[in-house]
Amino acid sequence: MKAIKFISTTGLLIGAALSLTACGQNNKNAAKTANKFPEQTPQKTAKQGGTLTYAIETDTPFKGIFDSQLSVDQVDSDVMQFGNEALFDTDNQYKITNKGPATFKLDKKAKTVTITVKKGVKWSDGKQVVAKDLEYPYEMTANKATNSLRYSDSLANIVGMKAYHNGKAKTISGITYPDGENGRTIVIHFLAMKPGMLQSGNDYFIETAAPYHHLKDVPFSKLVSSDQIRKDPLFFGPYKVSKVVRGQSVTWVPNKYYWRGKPKLNKIVAQVVSTKSASQAIKSHKFDIADVVNSDWQAVKNAKNAKNTNFIAKIPLAYSYLGFKVGKWENGKNVMDKNSKMNNKSLRQAIAYAMNINQVEKRYTQGLTFRVPTLIPAQFGDYFDKNAKGFPYNLKKANQLLDKAGYKKKGKWRAQPNGKPLSIHLAAMTGSAVQEPIIQNYIQQWHKIGLHVSLTGGRLIEFNSFYDKLDHDDKNVDMFMAAWSLSSEPSPRGMYSETNPMNDSRFVTKENNKLLDEIDSTKAFNHKYRVAAFHKWQQYMNDEAYIVPMTNSYAIQAVNNKIVNYSLKPAAANSVWYKVGFSKWLIS
Repeated sequence: MKAIKFISTTGLLIGAALSLTACGQNNKNAAKTANKFPEQTPQKTAKQGGTLTYAIETDTPFKGIFDSQLSVDQVDSDVMQFGNEALFDTDNQYKITNKGPATFKLDKKAKTVTITVKKGVKWSDGKQVVAKDLEYPYEMTANKATNSLRYSDSLANIVGMKAYHNGKAKTISGITYPDGENGRTIVIHFLAMKPGMLQSGNDYFIETAAPYHHLKDVPFSKLVSSDQIRKDPLFFGPYKVSKVVRGQSVTWVPNKYYWRGKPKLNKIVAQVVSTKSASQAIKSHKFDIADVVNSDWQAVKNAKNAKNTNFIAKIPLAYSYLGFKVGKWENGKNVMDKNSKMNNKSLRQAIAYAMNINQVEKRYTQGLTFRVPTLIPAQFGDYFDKNAKGFPYNLKKANQLLDKAGYKKKGKWRAQPNGKPLSIHLAAMTGSAVQEPIIQNYIQQWHKIGLHVSLTGGRLIEFNSFYDKLDHDDKNVDMFMAAWSLSSEPSPRGMYSETNPMNDSRFVTKENNKLLDEIDSTKAFNHKYRVAAFHKWQQYMNDEAYIVPMTNSYAIQAVNNKIVNYSLKPAAANSVWYKVGFSKWLIS
């Protein structure tokens, strides 16, 4: 599962749930509310021309790392979506099809995947996408000089990948070019075949390309800061970058070499707007497409000009979570500290049971955000353990857990079992107007069970600084509220493995390694076996509580009713911006 770090505490939910980190009720009631929303705007003939404005809702400037392998956050992903087309189209169940820019062939017996980019798929400078462009992202990810957070033991399943990553080889021996580097085909050789390989979003091969001719003269150590990535990126999608206002906006114009044909719009302007002003921007029709902050839904839908807006929605593959720091990143892997303050299962479970998520939902949302019981979303069907309870609010149980584990009260606050004072620092991100009261509510709940919890630095932290603290294992972070935007292949290896730097909790156990291996084993080509393995992992993770599942939310978007052919359906994702335009009968 290739994941992206969310803004605020629920990722792809960017404006929609961004502020609602800890809201929720049950899935059933939420579904009743959100099923009223369509997944797309009217599908009609679009007029050629027009400028579309798109709101990028964030309380911090976007980083502007315009490359899928070097960037790991949702904001950059949203900014570059208009040109950053994936190699493969999918169906609505995220199965890879051969309808997109490249074709895909898996040979289980030979342990290979063959990827061929179609003739006529060109970069925005007119150059054909070639085999070397398909291979170069693997070098960018695996070369330690790039400091990419995308390298994982899933990619290490490629023959020769580990040797390249460790500097013992200058090339990746397991990626070959049948027609040479300037051909259009690569063959990827694997140590073992994995059941998730037929699904888009798996972590075993990369589904993007990189313009080698554009990047080859840039040292790996300079790539992330280079003009070729930041100011003048190349894409083979429907639009190309025309202008970048650092951290604030990107203007896109048609890529005249786009392989599907001419896109409908003359221009797209993706512009930053704060979450606190997003709703007002929607009411004033400042943007043609903008995320709705869920706590503002009633005000937005009842606005006077709401009739000029189509509201569409989906439940993203995402969740917010509470994580506990129990180690550090060291020598290319997560190393757990058994003596860490938060490395006590009873303490972690008690903290989880003390969160009144359902009550928060009733106070701040209208059935649009809901508590989730596991780290596998329900959208993954039978992989989701429907019997999982998670951590429903239970102060009595929380107190019992702490008492039994030896966290005795010394006055108002509990001490550690060794008698030392216990002070816990929580890192949480900024968000909309309700973010602060939501976080403070949880802190008060923890105070009720005698835990001295306070915010790291005394305040909420903006997005970039927040993840910088997590990634560098800041000593002032004991636990944190974050979120994942998930890929469409459900294996959690890409987030919680021993060798993945994005496992910010830093937990490592033999049992977790074993369970992750079972999920992605050859045996797991048998669906029943894989379902059982998923359920075992969910049960284990809830029991250990290194990562506590919190919420997911319906992501609602407000779309100008002049916009047609905009869709949130998975099968439409890779070609949606080619089709989006203004309706012929509504624009002059």
